[in-house]
Amino acid sequence: MSDAHEHGCCGSHHTEPREAVSAPAGSETLRLRIQEMDCPTEEALLRKALGSAPGVAALEFDLMARVLSIHHHDADTAALQARVRDLGMTPHLLDVDEASSGAALESNAPPWGKLILAALLALAAEVVGWTPWPWTTWLAPLLALPAIALVGLPTWRKGWVAIRHRTLNINALMSVAVTGALLIGHWSEAAMVMVLFTLAEHIESRSLERARRAIRDLLDSAPRQARRRTEAGEWETVAAEDVAIGEIVRVLPGERLPLDGEVVRGHPSLDESPITGESLPVDKAPGDSVFAGAINHDGDFDIRTTREASDTTLARIIHAVEQAQASQAPTQRFIDRFAAIYTPVVFTVALLTALAWPWVVGGAWLDGIYRALVLLVIACPCALVISTPVTIVSGLSAAARAGILVKGGRFLEQGRRLGWLALDKTGTLTQGEPSLEHWEPLDEPLDASTRATLTRQAALLAGRSTHPVSAAIHRALTPDSDDGRVDDFRERPGQGVEGCVDGRALWLGNRRMADAKGLIDATLADRIEALERRGASVVALGSNDSILALFAVRDPLKPTSLAAIEALHGLGVKTLMLSGDNRHAVSAIATEAGIDSARGELLPEDKLAIIEEYGRRGVTGMVGDGINDAPALARADIGFSMGAAGSDVAIETADVALMDDDLGKLPTFLRLSRATYAVLIQNIVLALGIKAVFLVLAFAGQATLWMAVFADLGASLLVIANGLRLLRARIA
Repeated sequence: MSDAHEHGCCGSHHTEPREAVSAPAGSETLRLRIQEMDCPTEEALLRKALGSAPGVAALEFDLMARVLSIHHHDADTAALQARVRDLGMTPHLLDVDEASSGAALESNAPPWGKLILAALLALAAEVVGWTPWPWTTWLAPLLALPAIALVGLPTWRKGWVAIRHRTLNINALMSVAVTGALLIGHWSEAAMVMVLFTLAEHIESRSLERARRAIRDLLDSAPRQARRRTEAGEWETVAAEDVAIGEIVRVLPGERLPLDGEVVRGHPSLDESPITGESLPVDKAPGDSVFAGAINHDGDFDIRTTREASDTTLARIIHAVEQAQASQAPTQRFIDRFAAIYTPVVFTVALLTALAWPWVVGGAWLDGIYRALVLLVIACPCALVISTPVTIVSGLSAAARAGILVKGGRFLEQGRRLGWLALDKTGTLTQGEPSLEHWEPLDEPLDASTRATLTRQAALLAGRSTHPVSAAIHRALTPDSDDGRVDDFRERPGQGVEGCVDGRALWLGNRRMADAKGLIDATLADRIEALERRGASVVALGSNDSILALFAVRDPLKPTSLAAIEALHGLGVKTLMLSGDNRHAVSAIATEAGIDSARGELLPEDKLAIIEEYGRRGVTGMVGDGINDAPALARADIGFSMGAAGSDVAIETADVALMDDDLGKLPTFLRLSRATYAVLIQNIVLALGIKAVFLVLAFAGQATLWMAVFADLGASLLVIANGLRLLRARIA
């Protein structure tokens, strides 16, 4: 651990809520790990020292990882590092890989041997202080001063830096308290306070490192070496970052994949839990995508890499979680603001106590000063300030392990208040791979040539669309089609597609598109409705003046949908299905899945309007997997993206990305959100409760300096341990 207080956050500076900072265009980035920087007080000092430096464009703080990113335009980096050193902090230059991996620095703390010797000297001074012999008056300081010198000098040095910059952090408060105790003759107690403070920092640092290590453990899921095929056909082992996109890599049984890629040989069975959180093996075949960090259960296989080591899906997940850690959750913002008020208020009370005690209660000066020193130690809200980030980081890490990528503590906290959850139908509730049940031409009977022409035209139009229903038609009809062109192709979002096939203007779309063209009469409407009541999505193939054929497509529910909806209802969340499909098919799927409410035949703007309507009732979430859902996903309080593994857009834009297609992760997220909030409240009550008790004891004269230190840092250890419980929480 550093000889700085690991989280001495008792600052009187108020810092604005932190959000992720984007590097300004054209800027360079200097990344520094600063062991002493892990709370808003150090952040405030660094902002003051670096914010006005020539060339500095923006500062980005990751307090849990203790990484400062300085975005600058041709600034003197040596001068910037010198400014950090002037604050009593030690900057360590990082490259990009080190910054993202969160590699820890070696501790600068006093060796354990020195700490143990200091503890023995302080304890001896305490024992001597209890004896009535006259010679103890010189022996107690003779034992206490070396104990303080062994472990306390770094604290005094940083305390002076803090006082010089008018900051009341833990080092400043401890320096003043210990110095005051020495001046009034409490030698042994001053030594014991300094030793306990340093010892508690050691233990606390180890506890905090568990939270920091959670994301680094994810990164270690991907091996740093890969087995690459050379141009001569030989296999060589190289660093994973040296493998270029498009090269062939071999993975042996029991190994983890070093890079993202596409299977080109073999049929492996992979454990993709580092990415999706699902530990059941997934069978892969040539052409399937695979991800770095997955474990190969049996059989060697080859992949063609599709991403560099720094750009794998796993690396993107880790980067997203690290950015989420660097931002502040609402509770954390409140606590930082509270601490910024609490510390100077208690400091002022301590000062008034020292000055006014003889006149108010008629006691001795030294008695009032001693009580004031105890109050100084209590004035540091260490446990309170550290309780929120360690809890949020643990919650984010636990979510990532479960295959849920949460893009910030705000969404993790807000999840517990979710009232309505809107779900898209195709690909979200349903399997997203509908199949064509049958198709029927409007004019019967047709000769074989005419039928073949219709299927060919429908297949060509469907093949140009990305919609799952069109894909089902294309798959089913492709054997009956041959190569052909579609000219003047146009896509109508929420309706269908149009184009010119064989010189004839045709369209392939839903009932809304047919209505817009005025081609549906009463007889045809009855015919379409009969298919829709069976739960089918009906797609029509038509020309400018008539409908030529109807295609009935069904998309079955995912096996996990029923259980997920039931679990959501059990958690008190109401469900709403929004779909562009016809209302009958939507109603049939909603009834089958147990959805509370369903609306069909919606355009993207309709989904957006409905989300806005429900948003006025409380916190609303939206689950989707397509571009048509983007406006609603953005408007919802929490946007959930399905099947984000391998999808750059989903990982970058979703508030919460479910890395696979399992809806069961939605109730898991809600349980984790509620567990995280419960731990936050427990920690706040615990930290404030201990402070309140010792404030009363201090005024009553029942609290000693070493007791105050023990209680303050003991409370910090308790809230850290409580927050870390989320890493082991059973939330599935």
